[in-house]
Amino acid sequence: MAPLVLRCGYIRGRSLTRNPKFSMLQPKKQKHRKMQKGRSRGRLKETRGVSLSFGSFGIQARSAAWITSNQIEAARRAITHSLKREGKVWIRIFPDKPITRLPPEVTLGGGKGDVDHYVAPVKPGRILFEIDGVSREAALEALRIAGHKLPVRTKIIIKDLI
Repeated sequence: MAPLVLRCGYIRGRSLTRNPKFSMLQPKKQKHRKMQKGRSRGRLKETRGVSLSFGSFGIQARSAAWITSNQIEAARRAITHSLKREGKVWIRIFPDKPITRLPPEVTLGGGKGDVDHYVAPVKPGRILFEIDGVSREAALEALRIAGHKLPVRTKIIIKDLI
């Protein structure tokens, strides 16, 4: 009998996010399962997603890194916990790049390893999170805490009210 999959991400009362193999943020479908690593080409500045689009406060990356889905989830939890579930939070990045790993003590040959986790490649200037509907002090404190959970240097951005 096939397991019953519900729309909310549970399989027969078992949460997918409890299992370390499954993460909350990962693609549902992909055209190609595995991807090449790519080259940084100096990790130039980002050209997309560099301004606040949804909220009044945001956190912007000042350095380049690969941010894993677990790090994004940790920062999101820190924001919602600090805001006491008030206001609205937007996540502006999505981990869609698969990272493969070979098991330990495996000799060379045998092909590329299996997909281990997903990352979001981030360049300097990219907006990572946005917040709206809370006070200025609460938003700044929440974004400061979330910045400590991420592997990039960050800067807090405030939308100019004109």
